Amino acid sequence: MSVPSGRVLIVGAGPAGMTLAYLLARRGVGVTVLETHTDFARSFRGEGLQRSGIDAFRQMGLGAQFDLIPHIELRTVEIYSNGRLVVRTDAAGLGRGQARIVSQPALLQMLADEAGKHSNFRLEVGVTMRDFLRENDRVVGVRAGAADGPREYRADLVVGADGRHAATRKHSGFPEISSPQTFDLLWLKVPYPDDFPDRATAMFEVATQRSALAFPTADGQLQVGFAIPKGEFSSLRAGGGDGWTEQLIGRLPAYLADHLRAHREAVAGAVLLNVVAGRLTEWTAPGLLLIGDAAHPMSPVGGQGVNIALRDALVAANHLCPVLTAGGDPSAIDAAARRVRDDRWPEIVSVQKMQEHQVRMLFDPDSWGTRLTYRLLPFLIRTGLLQWLQRKEYRMMSDGVVPVRLVV
Repeated sequence: MSVPSGRVLIVGAGPAGMTLAYLLARRGVGVTVLETHTDFARSFRGEGLQRSGIDAFRQMGLGAQFDLIPHIELRTVEIYSNGRLVVRTDAAGLGRGQARIVSQPALLQMLADEAGKHSNFRLEVGVTMRDFLRENDRVVGVRAGAADGPREYRADLVVGADGRHAATRKHSGFPEISSPQTFDLLWLKVPYPDDFPDRATAMFEVATQRSALAFPTADGQLQVGFAIPKGEFSSLRAGGGDGWTEQLIGRLPAYLADHLRAHREAVAGAVLLNVVAGRLTEWTAPGLLLIGDAAHPMSPVGGQGVNIALRDALVAANHLCPVLTAGGDPSAIDAAARRVRDDRWPEIVSVQKMQEHQVRMLFDPDSWGTRLTYRLLPFLIRTGLLQWLQRKEYRMMSDGVVPVRLVV
């Protein structure tokens, strides 16, 4: 079945795809978004918004709608070692001033609702991309599968925004610079514990082999993450019974460890995030543009993924809207897509290098530097030395490396 798609077809209804769809639709560009899932109710997707991400919504004129989305604002960070509190500090001093934990399903639904006010926008759910349609060495659409059978969607431009495991990246054949990672994350949610400090505090347990973090969520629960050495999950699970879960929770503050023992089924059902990071050296081909994690899967360190994706979408709109609304031909569309990659490349490289630096400091189990950092961390924070040494990185991770201004 062949389905008309408008001028732009976006694969993936995540933050990058839905933001770009909204910006195109409000300028009168026909746009269709394809999403594999049938709704936005997904667990353990990036929900950390830094100032740069929040600013993107203000620039889009959606600040009031964004403020209504369920969220919490982190103001305090507690750092523990072997279950003992060693420092409590202001989140702003660690580059997390005004950071929010936002319900991503609610955020995506808000974008869908705003885009849906324009008749030239369509969101098709339960549709999975299988491959590109190509003619004369140009991408002219995608082949997809849905409950009612195969479909074909055609468009002047296909935008891949389908995340870190992107089908669009797989089928693009673009070369990639991969950044080997030393850790994976286990994510879980439990009911909010009465003994947790408050709903504006994040907690970190620092250890060379078993770091952990916990923070309140927008849906009233507590999210807990465990950093484990890369590829160790299978061997942990092989221990069976309560042994492997106790390895995770045994070093946490006593009240939190007891709370997790009371909800041991949630710990046993923790979701593995296979941490990957890297960037494609090319994001475009004739008729194709990749953005967000499809073009540059980000490490979870520093909570950058959603914020970078939003900024990608703003820059893409800046370059694509003038060309598409003017009836641009294929060569003009392709040139605009290339400018997106050129504009975003410096920030992507800088942020990923900062993330690699933080990983070496905090998550390399074989590094003497990691062990020394953990030993000195309370002193560095209490004296303000860490905040001073890292002030440039903190500012860039919070506000962005380069200015991004929406002009369309």
